[in-house]
Amino acid sequence: MADIEKVSINLSVVDLGQIDLLVDQGFYSSRTDFFRAAVRTQLGNHDEAIKQAVVRTSSVLGVISFDREDLQRMQHNNEQARIVVVGLLILNNDISPELAQATIKSIKVYGALRASPAVKAALADRMS
Repeated sequence: MADIEKVSINLSVVDLGQIDLLVDQGFYSSRTDFFRAAVRTQLGNHDEAIKQAVVRTSSVLGVISFDREDLQRMQHNNEQARIVVVGLLILNNDISPELAQATIKSIKVYGALRASPAVKAALADRMS
């Protein structure tokens, strides 16, 4: 897994004890293994809803990356991007805050955004 994000959750001691019992009984190799399996199961249960939402919003499902050349091309064509990503959006470090502001109209990320702190700050009012 190349791109991983860490999450924290609060559980009751009873729930955590049940998970530990399943791990001890060999159903899962670790707590992390249990949580990954549970998340995948739930995402699978909602697969159709996710696909429909992606279609409705003209979203990208997966990983998308923009670099300076991509945004300069859009700027040259007088275009502005409305970016909706389910997964990971990468705005490469070669993008200046000014170029990002000139070419990105809005950003919605269901997942993670990787960009320089300066670009994130420049686009803060365009992120929802």
